[in-house]
Amino acid sequence: MAVRNAPDRHRFEVLVGDDVAGFTEYIDEGSQRIFFHTEVDDRFAGQGLASVLVTAALNETRSDGKRIVPICPYVASYLKKHNDFADIADEVTPEAMRAVKAFKKASSA
Repeated sequence: MAVRNAPDRHRFEVLVGDDVAGFTEYIDEGSQRIFFHTEVDDRFAGQGLASVLVTAALNETRSDGKRIVPICPYVASYLKKHNDFADIADEVTPEAMRAVKAFKKASSA
């Protein structure tokens, strides 16, 4: 198992062998990395991959000097259980929500 950042796809991916087993999507807005969606393929459910994925993504976010905005419910829940990222976590704001909405709209065009 490995986690990689795929910035061209705006996501971190967790790999099992050659398969992308899951991902967490983000956009960077200034000093913030806004996480807005996480999913793990049903074939890999129950193996703790989402936690491994998000841990790696948040560690890299810290290394990149970014702050975390947890729009994604899984990332928000993870942060409530792992206080070691509290110092770089920001509240979800209307501006962050608008940024994600604009990103999704531009991506689907």
